[in-house]
Amino acid sequence: MDFKRKNNEELELDLTPLIDVVFLLLIFFMVTTTFDRETQLKIELPQASGEVKKIADVLEVSVDAKSRFFVNEHEVVNAGLDSIKKALKEAAGDKKSPPILISADGQATHQSVITILDAASQLGFVNITFAANEPPKASQ
Repeated sequence: MDFKRKNNEELELDLTPLIDVVFLLLIFFMVTTTFDRETQLKIELPQASGEVKKIADVLEVSVDAKSRFFVNEHEVVNAGLDSIKKALKEAAGDKKSPPILISADGQATHQSVITILDAASQLGFVNITFAANEPPKASQ
């Protein structure tokens, strides 16, 4: 029997493939991450309970607490009915009756919401939805 000891060379761990895998995972997660659409408007939505619906290609009309109007996050210069109709028509483009989502601040005047509804109805837009926050659940 041969009981000679073999020369033990010091083993090294090659980290290059591991770094490559980490970079590939980083790229994968960056590409597949969905980003929430953050808005620059500070709107405190009123609370309501009801069915939650997802609407595609929606025309979003927002009203802040100072009753300023925004169509797809672009401010409407004048709060008049004609200005709002013009902004809605431009945002709608070729669509005959796009779905409209009204996001009105809880402190906005009722008149401002009615103005949006009036402008939409004069343009023939009938698919209108209101945005709201879900009320907190009561603890039992």
